[in-house]
Amino acid sequence: MEEKGKILIIDDNEDVLFALNLLLEPYMEQIRVTTQPTRIEHFMTTFHPDVILLDMNFQRDAISGQEGFDYLKQILRIDPQAVVVFMTAYADTGKAVQAIKAGATDFISKPWEKEKLLATLSAAVKLSRSRQEVGRLQNEVQALKGDDRIPELIGNSPAMQKVKETIYKLSDTDANLLILGENGTGKDLAARMLRFFSPRREQVFIPIDLGSIPEQLFESELFGYEKGAFTDARKAKPGRMETASGGTLFLDEIGNLSLPMQAKLLTAIEKQCITRLGAVNPIHIDVRLICATNANLHQLVAEGKFRQDLLYRINTVELHIPPLRERGEDILLLATHFLNQYNRKYRKEIKGLTREAKNKLLKYEWPGNVRELQHTVERAVILSENGLLKPDDFLFPQGNAAAHQPALTEELNLEKLEKNAIERALKVSTGNMSKAAELLGITRFALYRKLEKWGL
Repeated sequence: MEEKGKILIIDDNEDVLFALNLLLEPYMEQIRVTTQPTRIEHFMTTFHPDVILLDMNFQRDAISGQEGFDYLKQILRIDPQAVVVFMTAYADTGKAVQAIKAGATDFISKPWEKEKLLATLSAAVKLSRSRQEVGRLQNEVQALKGDDRIPELIGNSPAMQKVKETIYKLSDTDANLLILGENGTGKDLAARMLRFFSPRREQVFIPIDLGSIPEQLFESELFGYEKGAFTDARKAKPGRMETASGGTLFLDEIGNLSLPMQAKLLTAIEKQCITRLGAVNPIHIDVRLICATNANLHQLVAEGKFRQDLLYRINTVELHIPPLRERGEDILLLATHFLNQYNRKYRKEIKGLTREAKNKLLKYEWPGNVRELQHTVERAVILSENGLLKPDDFLFPQGNAAAHQPALTEELNLEKLEKNAIERALKVSTGNMSKAAELLGITRFALYRKLEKWGL
């Protein structure tokens, strides 16, 4: 028997179960047996068999095979992809053929021939594994395609209306786009909305956080590899760019790419083809490119830290996402949205915010933008025991609660703000890099790059 798997055997004859268990033990990964077909659902949901070996006749009706048909229907109701092999006496082969039409995979005659039994079960296990793989791939494709709901960019402020209008204007184009904005403003959501209102809506959407890919893994992650390309390459694997072909490729944190990585990415974009590691022949790709960053790429170009030719390739159109502090009453719209979301999640019945709580949210500067507001509301919902959220339910770092106050010019320098934010995050997290990265709304690898940049 070539293929091992998990098998559930259902027969009311204990001698048959004993004999099959003894015979199949060397050839199967795991075996479960039962004389009670009423326990089918239990075994299917706890044991998850690859194959179910089911007798056609039980004690209630020893000759018609109707019980077997009834249990087959039950199995296929639970799992339409289940692989069921019937056991039947010689005289019941006609019913077995009828059962196959009803959804069974195959049948085995009693008494069985060992080699034929093993061959039938091996084929059944292979079929089961094949169906599982197809189902997994279908789920992956569906996840990549996303659902049919329109991604929500919540906000009625003039700044957000301008963003939405720009997205709608771009609905008929495949132009490469660059989304600019601070961390936590919703650049990922804007990218998904751009894809939704694009000619590639029905195709895959592949997001890549470039800041999280170590330089030594850049080529294998983006371009893929062939079997044997390196020590752990036990089988070929397509890269993210190949997987995205025909659809949309979203490159987040593109400002964190090193110059060598930028060069490799530029070559792939310009030639519209990639070559897997260990391969000789290039693979054509067709992707619509959306990039995002919180960095000033034009300044990085002037400093020699970002390739100008790459910038030209990715910013046919630039879309600026405003920070939350510039969106006025959108803060309250978003707070209400998150309140409803976490009411459902945590089974709370908080009806809203007090006037004082609303004023507190409007006065805060929101350095972490929408992401910070979301976490703040979630924490408030979890901890609150009242019907309304009050000012004390919203906890902000000391010294940051005041807002809309004139700031000194030097405090508006983005580089200094970034450095100060990193230092504060490291202090608050007591040096825990993962926690600090989470507070900053960036990946741990991106944080390492910034630490190196600032010599911290």
